[in-house]
Amino acid sequence: MKVVLLSGSHPRHYYVANTLLENDLLHGHLIEQREAFIPTPPEGLEPIDRENFIRHFRDRKEAEHAFFGKHKKVFGNIPTLVINRSELNGEKMIQWLQEQQPDVVLTYGVHKIDDHVIDMLPDYAWNIHGGLSPWYRGNITLFWPFYMLRPNWAGMTIHRLTSKLDGGDIVHHSVPKLEYGDGIHDVACKAVKKVAEDLVEILKRLKNGKVPNYVPQKSSGKLFVATDWTPQHLRLIYQTFNNDIVDHYLDGKLGHVEPKLVNALID
Repeated sequence: MKVVLLSGSHPRHYYVANTLLENDLLHGHLIEQREAFIPTPPEGLEPIDRENFIRHFRDRKEAEHAFFGKHKKVFGNIPTLVINRSELNGEKMIQWLQEQQPDVVLTYGVHKIDDHVIDMLPDYAWNIHGGLSPWYRGNITLFWPFYMLRPNWAGMTIHRLTSKLDGGDIVHHSVPKLEYGDGIHDVACKAVKKVAEDLVEILKRLKNGKVPNYVPQKSSGKLFVATDWTPQHLRLIYQTFNNDIVDHYLDGKLGHVEPKLVNALID
């Protein structure tokens, strides 16, 4: 079974790639060079919002370094293609994919794959989404559960790759274990580690003929776009809660509602 991953170029993306590789489950890697990991604060922010913006993305970098520090490249000798965003869905990418002849294609952290590329992919073409679909689809979807004071809804979704953004039939949901002291970025990193661990087991099962059940997304949920988020949202995370929302949740102060998760690892 030949597995190809199309991913971004941030440490979390390389972590997933290396986890697959370590388990002999990665045979080709296409990398889209992503934007700078620490963005520049927008002009005209109030001082508190500028400070929160800098803190938020600095802390994200520190958390990913702590969890994925060594994962800045793929440690293995497999076919690799590095492209920029303008080359995504282009002839160079298509030719490379055709040369690989994969049985499974995974996407994680790349921009939208066009229909003409999806149509040429094998039956097992799955996306790894940083958010629990259908409730949190689109952009920045590991942030919004914290803003909604539901940190236990921060997780990852493996779903069929379709033209509907994060809307394909669900293969599996992964959620990390919340622990006292976890900040927003700790939970995001733990979610990535959990989905990588789960994905290895799902692919091993697939290799042995165990095809997961696909669960349609019956609810449209919420599709978040990049413009939904503003630096002012960070006031709730840092001024109101000082990044201790998980502690409040574990203390029972924020209520307790569980998402209905899909688990491909239950027989």
